[in-house]
This record gives sequence, C-alpha cells and structure tokens, in this order.
Amino acid sequence: MTKVLVTGSTGMVGSHFCDYLLSLGNIDIVGLKRWRSPMDNVKHLQDKIRFYDGDLKDFSSILKLIVHEKPDIIFHFAAQSEVRISFDMPHETFYDNILGTLNLLEAIRMGLPDYNPIVVIASSSEVYGQVSKEDLPIKETCPLRPMSPYAVSKVAEDMLGFQYFQSYGMKIIRTRLFTHTGARRHEAFHESSFAKQIALIEKGLQDPIIKVGNLDSVRTYLDIKDAVRAYWMVKDCPAGEVYNIGGDWTCTVGQTLDYLIAWSTYGGEIKVEVDQRRIRPSDVTNQVPDTSRFKQATGWKKEVPFKDTIQSLLDYWRERV
Repeated sequence: MTKVLVTGSTGMVGSHFCDYLLSLGNIDIVGLKRWRSPMDNVKHLQDKIRFYDGDLKDFSSILKLIVHEKPDIIFHFAAQSEVRISFDMPHETFYDNILGTLNLLEAIRMGLPDYNPIVVIASSSEVYGQVSKEDLPIKETCPLRPMSPYAVSKVAEDMLGFQYFQSYGMKIIRTRLFTHTGARRHEAFHESSFAKQIALIEKGLQDPIIKVGNLDSVRTYLDIKDAVRAYWMVKDCPAGEVYNIGGDWTCTVGQTLDYLIAWSTYGGEIKVEVDQRRIRPSDVTNQVPDTSRFKQATGWKKEVPFKDTIQSLLDYWRERV
C-alpha cells in the first residue's frame, strides 16, 4: 500500500485531494494539520485518514512526522495562500511558505540516501507576475517577476525545490497551478467572495450590493476536481521538472462576476461597488497558461465545464450562509 503525506490537508486543495485519493483506494493517507486548523472541510474524513498535528514552522514536529511515517509520496500544499493578505502580513507569509518548505525538505534530506520519497511542491502561477500580452500564453520558461510577498515566497519555495533536487538528488517535482476554484474555496478569493455575497443577498442577509476589487484582471479557471487529478498524475513525471497546470476558460474577473449574477435566484437588481480594501498595491492581470508541457507528459486534460465549477461554488455558499 502506498503511503501519502498531504500537508495543508484541511484546506480546499488538500481536502479535495484527500477525497480523490480515497476514491482511488489502497492508499494510506496521512494529513498534516495544525492543532488549531478549522476542520470544516474534512469533517467527513476524520475516520478515513490519519491526521497528524504539527506545524511546518516547527522543525522538530516535522522531523518526527517524517521519521515516524516515512511516506512514499509527499504533496506539499500547506501555505499562506492569500495574495491580498500577504501585503499586510509579509513576515508571516515568508515564515509559513519559505521556512515551512525548508523545514520539510531538510527533514527529508536527513533520511538520505536510504529514504528519498517523491515530493510534489505546489508553487503558483503568481510567480510569473505581470506578463505582457505578447508573451501569452505563459510557458514555464517565462521569467519570474513576482509582484506580491506571496508571489516572492512561492518563488523561493519553487527554487528551494529545484535546489534540493540539484544538490541532493531528491525526487522533487514542482507545479505552478493557475486559478482553481470550486466548493470549499475560501472567501478571500474573488470568485468565492462574489458567490458568498450573492448567496447572502438571495437569503436577504445582505443588501443587493456586491463589494469588489479589480474587475479588469484576466484569469483562466480550472475546477478543483481537475486540479487534484493533475496533482496525482504529476507524481509520475521526472524529478527536477516544473509544470504549469491550468484550465482553458479565460475571462476577466468582472465577467466571472457577471456569470455569477446571471445564475442568481435573486429577483431584483444587484449593484456592484468597488471596495478599496480589496485592491492590491500591485496586481497580476494576465493569467493565461500554456499547459501543453504537462499535457504531453501525462495525457491529462480538463473535464469539468466552467459553468459546473461556478455553479458548485455558488451552491456551496448557499448551503453555508
């Protein structure tokens, strides 16, 4: 039986990934979580996988986990992943993402050469920063120009993975995932915030005014179910490689809001109002991926239509508010 360690197991990606692993069967799943992590996303998993309390910033707890469990494959999803928050909390973002990744890789390195698991590091499309229209779609060879503390932390995480592969021969594969969404998406992200506000408006719990940030940014969306399938498939790729993962539905953030409003059951007019607190000091506006390298390596392709993705997100918030 294959043993898989999932860091960030209580988050959106981690919890959906654990769901997917369970559907495959014959996998021993260990989920790393902080003792104070909200368990809303994994209530249905508590008797199906083994959760381990630890903190990636605490090297001793991570070393203990690695030595005790010795997972065959590690999927590293744990991160401070909110771009806007990273401007307010750059130190915490760096501690979580850079120091956390370093501690994980060091704990694994200490077991070499007898112990050398496959490690999939979840970097981010944010590492590319602002890309000109002439350079779209974005290839893995595109220069890295991070425009937020979060993006800088992900560049460091990405490069740590490459360095540990080069220096120690560790089986590390890096992924750069573009915008992904669906049920369990945190409300800090634009499309989830819109969906939650619409759900509140439908139930009469909010005035029919949606607060927004920059609506002109271009995003390419991928359903979370397609994303976790991609993560599982990437484990079979050569160590040291990096792959873009993303969808093929591209539109502005404002158009995404229009789709959500169009699918709302609210009978009246819904107005839109810019909230300056939602505007980033610097923004990335052209997130259009070239995923041909990953598709050629694995045969992966997206399956869930954008409409179904947005509908599942809206239904998720309708059930929660």
